[in-house]
Amino acid sequence: MNPMNASSGEGGWAERALASLWERVSVTADEVGPRFPLYADPDSGAWKTTARGSWTGGFWAGLLWLRALSSGDPAHRAAAADCTQRLRCWVGRDTATRGLVLWYGTALAAGPGGDETAAELRQEAARACLAAYDQQLGLVPWGDAFGGPRLLARADGVPGLVPLLRHAPGGGRSAAYGHLTRHLELCLSEAPPRPAWQARTHGAWTAYPEPAPGWSRTAAWLLLAVADGLHWLGDEDDSLRKAAGRLAALRCAPDARLVPPAQAARPHGPVDTSAAAIEAVAAWKLAALARATGNEQEGDRLASRGLLILHRLTEVHLSPKGALQDGCYDVERGLARHELVWGDFFLAWGLALITGLTEPFTM
Repeated sequence: MNPMNASSGEGGWAERALASLWERVSVTADEVGPRFPLYADPDSGAWKTTARGSWTGGFWAGLLWLRALSSGDPAHRAAAADCTQRLRCWVGRDTATRGLVLWYGTALAAGPGGDETAAELRQEAARACLAAYDQQLGLVPWGDAFGGPRLLARADGVPGLVPLLRHAPGGGRSAAYGHLTRHLELCLSEAPPRPAWQARTHGAWTAYPEPAPGWSRTAAWLLLAVADGLHWLGDEDDSLRKAAGRLAALRCAPDARLVPPAQAARPHGPVDTSAAAIEAVAAWKLAALARATGNEQEGDRLASRGLLILHRLTEVHLSPKGALQDGCYDVERGLARHELVWGDFFLAWGLALITGLTEPFTM
C-alpha cells in the first residue's frame, strides 16, 4: 500500500481510519456521559474518566468538534459546544496546561462564523493566561493546580498556550513570544532536550528531574509549539526557525523512529503513539509554513514524514474499533499500552489534515 495516496484508491486508508475513529468517539461519548475520558484499558477498552477533564479535557472537546465538522450533524455540534462550556472551570486555575485545555477545546469552534460562546471562552481564557504571565521569569509558570513546585518551566506547558496568549489584547503577543522562547532556551540547552526546569532566585534555573530527559513527548510538544509560534508570531530574530530546525533534526530525520520509545533510555521498551501523532501534526504545520515561503522541497519532506507516521499509526496501532493503542500515559505506573484521549485527538487531527477536512492552523 502506498501511504502517499491517503484519500483515494488504495490509499483511502486515511478516510477509513477517520471513519473508525468517529465510531470510537461516539462509543466513548455514550460511555463517559458528562465526564471526560483520560485513558482506556488496552484489553477492555473501558475509560478512566475525570469530572473536570484534567489537563486533557480540551482534547476531548476538540475531538467532538472534529467529529461535528466531519458529520455536519447538529447533535454532534451541540455535544461539542456543551463539552467546551464544561471547560470554563479551568480559566482561573493556576496551570500552564490551560493552553492545552482552553486552546484545543475552543479553537475549532471559535473561528469566524463559529460558536459565539466558545469564542467568548477563548478570549476569557486568553486574558486570564496573560494575567498569569510572570515578567521576571519570562513565562507563564507551570502552576500548582496539580501539586508540586509552582515555578516550573515544562515542555508540555507550551503548546496551545502560545496561540492562546497571542489572542489576548494588550501584550499577548509579547507574552506568547517570551513564553515560547524561554522554554526553548531552557529545554534545548541540553541534549537530549530536558523537559522540566525549576526557577531559583535571581533569574537562575535548575534542572528538574521529572519528566526526565529522553521523555517521548518533549520534542513533540516543543515542535508543535514552535510551528504555532512561527505562524502566530512570525520570526523576529530567526531563533524560532533555528529551534524548529534543531527539533526537526531530532524527530523528522529519515532515520528517526516513526513511533518513538516512551523513554529513550529504554529503546526496546514501550513506545508512545501519542508522541508520534503530535509529531505528525507538527510536521504538517511546518510543511505548510515551508511551502508558504517557497521552500517546496522542505515542505514535501516534512509532509512526507508526517504522512508516514500517520500511516504507521493507522496500520499498526489502530484497533478495529478505532482506538489508537500503545500510548504511554505513565510507564512507571504500568500505563504504557493504553488508548489516550490526546493520542486519539492528534491522530484524528492529522488524518483530518491529510484528507482536507481541516487546515493546519485552525487549531
